[in-house]
Amino acid sequence: MITAKTDARVAWITGSGAKRVGATIAAACAARGYSIVVHANRSVDEGRDTVAQLEALGAQALLVTGDLRDEATVGRLTAEVLERFHRIDVLVNSAAVWKPKPLEKTSAADVREHFDVNTLGTFLMCQAVGLQMTKQPEGGAIVNVGDWAIERPYLNYAAYFPSKGAIPALTKMFAVELAARNPKVRVNAVLPGPVMLPAELPEAERRQAINGTLVKREGTPEHVAAAVLSLVENTFITGVCLPVDGGRTICS
Repeated sequence: MITAKTDARVAWITGSGAKRVGATIAAACAARGYSIVVHANRSVDEGRDTVAQLEALGAQALLVTGDLRDEATVGRLTAEVLERFHRIDVLVNSAAVWKPKPLEKTSAADVREHFDVNTLGTFLMCQAVGLQMTKQPEGGAIVNVGDWAIERPYLNYAAYFPSKGAIPALTKMFAVELAARNPKVRVNAVLPGPVMLPAELPEAERRQAINGTLVKREGTPEHVAAAVLSLVENTFITGVCLPVDGGRTICS
């Protein structure tokens, strides 16, 4: 049972409605005593379930819904969170889209969609919430979720990888900008590897992904959540992009 506190720190995890990595990060933050802001765009019903599960464990939780590609929506959601909790201590940007398609069939609209969700959405959240954090004496911590494979892209994700490739530059830029306004605001990123392989992935491809790591096993969303918490809690780390990939980035 999580002991709820009326003055608990607040963690907002985007894309945490669906039962993927974001929801696991939300649960890990709740276990640390945070009040949780669950965000969903299309997975609203799942988001309600996530909130109910967190509340059943004793955590305070709020569901916010909306399209983070829209600047006005981001502003509205930020105001909604502040009205409820009056502070935002942690932001984890895990909302993302990834749609496989052969290069020959990838359109400008596909590229725009991925950049709008994965890059622009992350930018707008870092901007709105990060500037709020600069007003807080205690500052805050932002962790963006990228992808290890920007270093070694694989086939059929031509629209996805450029959008995730922007995350390290965006992370470092916000680390500099926000620290200039309040040195207690830090911005980092995690770059997950094979931590939640699709159930429908052919066994041969699954084994290939696992064998491509140094540790020779699939990771879990809990590994990503632990990395996020380590970056949140270590106040002497900022501007860092941490692979959580079992060594796959450097495995030949």
